[in-house]
Amino acid sequence: MATEDAVIATNDDAAQCKRYAVEKGYWNDPYISLMIPKGSARHAPEINRGYFARISSIRLLLEKFIKLTNKKCQVINLGAGYDTTFWRLKDAHLMPQKFVEIDFPVVTAKKCHHIKSKKPLLDKISNDDIMLSKYDLHSANYHIVGANLTELGDIEKKLQESGIDRSIPTVFIAECVLVYIDSNKSGRLIKWISDHFPTAFFINYEQVNMGDKFGQVMMDNLRSRDCYLTGVSACANLQSQMQRFTSNGWADADALEMNKVYNCLPTDELRRIEKIEFMDERELMVQLFSHYCLVWAYKDTLNIGLETIDLSL
Repeated sequence: MATEDAVIATNDDAAQCKRYAVEKGYWNDPYISLMIPKGSARHAPEINRGYFARISSIRLLLEKFIKLTNKKCQVINLGAGYDTTFWRLKDAHLMPQKFVEIDFPVVTAKKCHHIKSKKPLLDKISNDDIMLSKYDLHSANYHIVGANLTELGDIEKKLQESGIDRSIPTVFIAECVLVYIDSNKSGRLIKWISDHFPTAFFINYEQVNMGDKFGQVMMDNLRSRDCYLTGVSACANLQSQMQRFTSNGWADADALEMNKVYNCLPTDELRRIEKIEFMDERELMVQLFSHYCLVWAYKDTLNIGLETIDLSL
């Protein structure tokens, strides 16, 4: 199984990649440089375009959810790492009633330290009774909590401490998180969410089509770093990605490979970012994108129209 340190290292790598892409001009994020130090590594254009597609598509689904609920909703980011979505939503006047991030305590401790020591981050958080401990942060509408996603009792306790209201629409986000959790345990997490949140939406970005040679090379590279994709059985194809939700209490799910997701994004934005860096072989990007997907699932007890949320513009 993947060691905790190895999984945390993948979070650090992803944050470095995001910062690099932001500095190249793929998207605007004035906060990521406050979260993660500047790295020395260069990243290939297909990697940068991949992160652009990942960030843009998740943002599109998330903003549709928030607008559909008229901001009367909650966001729970699973394995959030150094994600800066809270600050972006604050700037865009799209704040939900609650925004909660969950990650390993060693990660949340670092994030709490960054926030406490960086005025531009701290100033965006409600000044009313901010409570900071070594691993957790609680404010009026923003919460960071340290917990292991496989320990459902701890998750329940931490969400209660954050004042989560299970009766209102709640969106869960996971970016390359579930694949590091044994499929049976991630299935229990997905079912626990379905059982406890009557009106919910789930956005999952993750690997797919992992049974071919490219997927094997990807797993071998991670294994050499003592990092194992213990949940890879759910990543066999788009059908298995959707089925993990529909077999665990969710009303319906949809999924697209990232090549299709990329082509769903605004044409003017694609034209803009494709001018940033010359790409020698587009085939490399197509191959890489065919091994990642975006999945979204919903259950809509309140009948607010969650089935209408997709990547259409």
